[in-house]
Amino acid sequence: MVTMINYRVHFFDTDAMAVVHHANYIRWFEIARVDFLRKAGIILTEMMDDGYVFPITDVRVKYLSSGYYDDILTIKTIPTALTRAKMEFSYEVYREKDNTLLVKGFTQNVFTNKNTGKIVRLPAKYYDKMRQALK
Repeated sequence: MVTMINYRVHFFDTDAMAVVHHANYIRWFEIARVDFLRKAGIILTEMMDDGYVFPITDVRVKYLSSGYYDDILTIKTIPTALTRAKMEFSYEVYREKDNTLLVKGFTQNVFTNKNTGKIVRLPAKYYDKMRQALK
């Protein structure tokens, strides 16, 4: 399942030239990833209450064009890999008005025990929903 969300660039997302600050794209990957999980039927707070978190272990961003204040962006989230121990996503961020590809990105998360920080295998309760969403 590929998901898409829209985001309007706020003034606080930009630098002194009204250009999107580069760090915001990584923040928007997070928003899009959580949205993907929600659409797959997984609520982040429930996962955390069950003792599972998934820290980022790899993040990559390729900047292709600038975004600007008040642009409406479409953030496309593409799941690329899933095991019981990790998940990976690719992202594409487009400016809606001219469909310009601004950024390509990638993240990898590992599933860990919330209390110990040790890598764990995700139980079927979550893994099955994620696996279904990859189809």
